[in-house]
Amino acid sequence: MRLVTGRTDHVVVVGAGLAGLSAALHLLGAGRRVTVVERDATPGGRAGRLALGGFTADTGPSVLTMPELVEEAFNAVGGSMADRLDLRPVTPAYRARFADGSVLDVHPDAEAMEAEVRRFAGPEQARGYLRLRAWLTELHRVERDAFIGANFDSPLDLLTPQLARLASLRGFARLDPTVGRFVTDERLRRVFTFQSLYAGLAPRKAMAAYAVIAYMDAIAGVHHPRGGVRALPDALAAAAADAGADLRFDTRVAWLERIGGRVTAVRTAHGERIACDAVVLTPDLPVSYRLLGHRPRRLLPVRWSPSAVVLHAGTRGRWDELAHHTIFFGDAWERTFDEVIDRGQLMSDPSLLVSRPPEEDAATFVLAPAPNLRAGRIDWERVGPAYRDELVAELERRGLTGFGDSIEVERLVTPKDWAALGMAAGTPFSAAHTFAQTGPFRPRNLVSGVENAVLAGCGTTPGVGVPPVLVSGRLAAQRITGVAAPVGRRPVAGLLARVSRR
Repeated sequence: MRLVTGRTDHVVVVGAGLAGLSAALHLLGAGRRVTVVERDATPGGRAGRLALGGFTADTGPSVLTMPELVEEAFNAVGGSMADRLDLRPVTPAYRARFADGSVLDVHPDAEAMEAEVRRFAGPEQARGYLRLRAWLTELHRVERDAFIGANFDSPLDLLTPQLARLASLRGFARLDPTVGRFVTDERLRRVFTFQSLYAGLAPRKAMAAYAVIAYMDAIAGVHHPRGGVRALPDALAAAAADAGADLRFDTRVAWLERIGGRVTAVRTAHGERIACDAVVLTPDLPVSYRLLGHRPRRLLPVRWSPSAVVLHAGTRGRWDELAHHTIFFGDAWERTFDEVIDRGQLMSDPSLLVSRPPEEDAATFVLAPAPNLRAGRIDWERVGPAYRDELVAELERRGLTGFGDSIEVERLVTPKDWAALGMAAGTPFSAAHTFAQTGPFRPRNLVSGVENAVLAGCGTTPGVGVPPVLVSGRLAAQRITGVAAPVGRRPVAGLLARVSRR
């Protein structure tokens, strides 16, 4: 594994999102001095917060999966997640509501989910679910350390026994037909394949290896921090500060000072010069490349994931139809992906995600997949308000009676708003997970021509989502320190801290 060369005593991390904070904690645990600079007033990045009248909202993810990766970050500095975060399981993990009126609650517990599938689709599909569950579990075991948790220097790094095992599991086949080998009910296939949209692809085009995302929520389980997901970056930042990090908020990076191939200082918009031995950059890829003065050499340009329109709505109403996460599937399916990804159009028969966290002051979160700004030339200034009305009306048609009238305060976020925050192509989901942008073919976290800069975040390895970006922070730190902590395994410091409290 290639490492940053030269001295690495003081590292500046640009961005206090989940990737940056994960990197900071792993660097601190390896004895580095760390300064974190963040343009916003609070930590979080994409996992941010919004004050909306008397309501609060998570601006990004509204649940957490794979909490062991959070534990790993705290363990890096000898801490514990239990001391910093009140994390509670979400049951059901999510609720699926279909156009034909049927409803399926997704439970991580095998027995509960087998019974639910039996009720929903019959005993044959229930048996198929158990086989699917076993396949997903093995898929995650194979991918966890060798693919998700690995730094790649070359495609040759893939040539391991795990690659052969992944191939034998049909990981390089297409997702939808592979899941269809286990469950033939079209509604169940949707439940275990829709997650590919997070990776930027339609289920019929995504590799089956990305079924591991379904493992993370439908089998490993979903959790919610008390106070919202924004409590996670708050806790990570507090742990970093207690471990000695210098956290500087409201500090925008203007440029990087370089001598030859080394970054020697970070220059802020306030005119401050922060000398450094190495730098970790977590903004979206074009921003990081611009700061480095780097133009990546790729045979194919980066393909960006679809975007999303999000309505944050402060409502006083409650609807029994809603779980913490409810997916309202439209009748159309393949056409939906064609419209959003290939044609750059809004969904004619939308599938919508509605999140209603348990806190009394939590806003309702409505997410509609939408084309990114490269795929669709939509005038969001004009279309946005009208599309908001369409979404509200659609939800009322699907059972949320009175939803529109119950809204007291709201905020609409469109691809144009994501772009204004520095997200390439106006998408919060960054680079799509096509084969040419997966594993060693994804934009690397080392930058050619720069000896001491490392990238982290959803645009680089391993990819999009809370678990991958936490891993990306650890992988970036590993490039600097050479210290590895495999995914899902707790470092010794964390174990000793736990034992000492017993």
